[in-house]
Amino acid sequence: MQFIDPALPRELFGWHSPRLGLPMPIVRYGTRGKALLLFPTAQADFLENERFFLIKSIEQHIFAGRLQVFSIDSINKHAWMNKKIPVPEKARRQVLYSGYVEEEVVPHIRRAIGDPRARIGVSGASFGAFHAGNAFFRRPDLFDTLIGMSGFYDLRGDYLKGYGGDEAYFNNPMSFLPNLHDEGTLELIRHSQIHLLSGRGSFELPEASARLSKLLWDKGIWNNLDLWGYDISHDWPTWRKMLDHYVGNRLGW
Repeated sequence: MQFIDPALPRELFGWHSPRLGLPMPIVRYGTRGKALLLFPTAQADFLENERFFLIKSIEQHIFAGRLQVFSIDSINKHAWMNKKIPVPEKARRQVLYSGYVEEEVVPHIRRAIGDPRARIGVSGASFGAFHAGNAFFRRPDLFDTLIGMSGFYDLRGDYLKGYGGDEAYFNNPMSFLPNLHDEGTLELIRHSQIHLLSGRGSFELPEASARLSKLLWDKGIWNNLDLWGYDISHDWPTWRKMLDHYVGNRLGW
């Protein structure tokens, strides 16, 4: 089976990020419709979502011009999932990655779609959902839709291990959101779409999505907590079904 239809418009691009000091590739699928930025899982690269048929699962919607997708590399192999690096340095590298997304990737997407003011959708599964959520809540002026699949939104514990510097605080939604009181930012978030999806089967953490959902409702922020069944596990077949369902039926794109 082919990863994608050969007729699907697909463009490889990239540049050497001055912030990260790394070559950072990006792939675009489609040429019309809402822009959606996809983050990979764990330590994966910009083509992971293609290799595991996530792009294939929404191909019909890309062909229909409902959306166009941009997929980038993760920072995790250079930060959170690299056991050789101290936690403060991991947090510093996360800051740089956030800057790369906000100041390099977003301008590139806006140029590519020909809209210098476009707000972009973000999505990802597992650790990719964390990065999508972090980008969305940090900069709702840049992003207007979050589709978090099987995600977690709190680095404390497993990853921060007690570290509480500003670099970590401002890149951890469950840390900074409770203290977010700027009405302009809150209004942007309230006028966005927030969809927090999780299964309840093997290796899923529905409580992580539920905690974020409650925090948002406590601040008067609408969100959709969508917990699927106990037969829905933490794996690619789940995420293919989820993204296809939401792009096809729930987002209004």
